Amino acid sequence: MSSSKLKNISLIALGVMAGVAGSMQFDALAQKSAGAPLPVDELRQLADVFGLIKTDYVEAVEDRKLLTEAISGMVASLDPHSAYLDKKAFKELREGTQGKFVGLGIEVGMEDGYVKVISPIEDSPAHKAGLKAGDLITRLDNTPVKGMTLDEAVKRMRGEPNTKITLTVARKEEDKPLIISIVRQEIRVQSVKSKIIEPGFAWVRVSQFQEPTVDDLVKKLSALYAQDPGLKGLVLDLRNDPGGVLPGAIGVSAAFLPKDVSIVSTNGQLPDSKATFYARREFYATRSSSGDPLAKLPEVFKKVKMVVLVNSGSASASEIVAGALQDYKRATVMGTQTFGKGSVQTIRQLSTDTAVKLTTARYYTPNGRAIQARGIVPDLMVDETAEGDGLNGLRLRESDLQKHLTNDKDKEEARARIDELEEEQRLAALEKRRKPLEFGGKDDFQLAQAVNHLKGLPVQLSKTRVVESKKEQTINTKDEKKPADKK
Repeated sequence: MSSSKLKNISLIALGVMAGVAGSMQFDALAQKSAGAPLPVDELRQLADVFGLIKTDYVEAVEDRKLLTEAISGMVASLDPHSAYLDKKAFKELREGTQGKFVGLGIEVGMEDGYVKVISPIEDSPAHKAGLKAGDLITRLDNTPVKGMTLDEAVKRMRGEPNTKITLTVARKEEDKPLIISIVRQEIRVQSVKSKIIEPGFAWVRVSQFQEPTVDDLVKKLSALYAQDPGLKGLVLDLRNDPGGVLPGAIGVSAAFLPKDVSIVSTNGQLPDSKATFYARREFYATRSSSGDPLAKLPEVFKKVKMVVLVNSGSASASEIVAGALQDYKRATVMGTQTFGKGSVQTIRQLSTDTAVKLTTARYYTPNGRAIQARGIVPDLMVDETAEGDGLNGLRLRESDLQKHLTNDKDKEEARARIDELEEEQRLAALEKRRKPLEFGGKDDFQLAQAVNHLKGLPVQLSKTRVVESKKEQTINTKDEKKPADKK
């Protein structure tokens, strides 16, 4: 992007369901033998600095604060998705995976010292108040954002349910700042939506992968089949889906694939991080599931012709689903290149109410393709609108984040972007004349192209991304192998 590239990303929700939420695993902290002796000299320096702050700093600082911040900084220095979770953050994370959170409901990053809205969560207070992707938040109540860190801004935007916060917002197409008041709420995200587009063709959208997602998907698909038993095609919409819990991704994939095939594999430093996950009940059923949640799914969904819609906001768990369905040639993946969040975050509990969210492995598709910092390249590149891909085409990806984990299979240098500033200005001008896109609405261009493909009709492909697509496809096929379906 331009010199004002986004530096970080976060989600104003429970705060720790990261904007590009990791596919998370929860484990108690196991006591492991150290692989190497502790660095005594460095630890002595740490103790010396601690002592200097205690004796020389301008005012007294609590021991707990110093040690907590030291832990937090150490973990945060690793990559954008590792983090220390204090009591509040850990509580919020656990609630968030259940599909509820308290906050405004916006995915944000920092740009030029301001909070930039990446996207509002559907049906959230921020969405209803009219916040748009690309908005810059310059004041929180009466406090300027300039000079705050992203974490400080996030903390100010969090709060108790039914409390109000006033945002001052700069929007490119507006001459004056906008004053937008939003009431914080406990939000229960409806992770699965669906409808019959026209006779024979259905649309189902997964907006985030949560513990109830697989059960909700089965209910929605069963209702679609009851409404139209003659289904000829299905669009699975994963656009702007930031990810979530791993069992949800496995279950959604398993809904459309043969039983027992591999869905995703992981590889990391620990023996238990080297694993393969299959389309079996034990890999996707949750504690609340009674039996196999997919057992009641109509058989038609194993065979019906499918298109999977993705974009640069599709991350982590949604990339696992798109990659699996693409590798088995079960569906045509359509849209724009995904975010590239292909790492596993494991929650290691430190105490009753604190934990560390630590990146412990990378994800690989059934063909052995690494998702990290590369993403999934669609089979058919289709822009967001007939006129082009809008500002969605300039959204940051995993590879743009500072300290991002590299792709261990990608040996090529990152390609230089084409005249980005000029392109960004052109797209910004175009955005001024464009209505906000409603996924699944009557003006959803990508959905219309997906239906055309299901019908065997021509599809309007992206003209600006065809070269990029071919390059990425060449990279992605280098290390491919036959999908692993061993049991």
